[in-house]
Amino acid sequence: MSLIFQQHIEKFVQISDDEFEEIKKFFDIKEVAKKENLLEEGQICRHHYFVLTGLLRKFYINEKGIEQTTEFAIETWWLTDNFAYERNVHTEFYIQAVEKSIVLYITKENQEKLLDKFPVMERYFRFIYQRAFAAAQKRIKFLFSFSKEEFYFQAVRNHPEFVQRVPQYLIASYLGFTPEYLSEIRKRLLS
Repeated sequence: MSLIFQQHIEKFVQISDDEFEEIKKFFDIKEVAKKENLLEEGQICRHHYFVLTGLLRKFYINEKGIEQTTEFAIETWWLTDNFAYERNVHTEFYIQAVEKSIVLYITKENQEKLLDKFPVMERYFRFIYQRAFAAAQKRIKFLFSFSKEEFYFQAVRNHPEFVQRVPQYLIASYLGFTPEYLSEIRKRLLS
């Protein structure tokens, strides 16, 4: 399992095997059951999660009591409530396993110690945050530029394996649809 994480780090920065052995000591590992919450609204957000296997989602419950998915994380993706994590405050989000998952996680305190001891990891996390920010910008552009149908078709075209893997009601939640509306779109796509 740790090889997955080491290879991911090495996509962005160079570290030795000995350095990696020290780096991984800053992390803990957890098996997460399907539909288990790692974070719930109102809790202090204490962890940043790296997905080794499985699939996580971040969501909130809107004023109508409906879950609104804002992000997913598959293997080698990171997930947290960045605002609450950085400030050590209560979150407005949930983080939940969509599938049985195995995650590495780090606390803010351990992340700071890691960055002090291994400054190269500052560069690694900069790349991670830049990619996450770019993905968020792209999603915002899609939300404002495309109709709901076009948004779904973009998702199918750009990430077919992801769309196949995630339950349709969660894709609907992410795209801001009702499951029924997504079902109609899919029927039109097939006909």
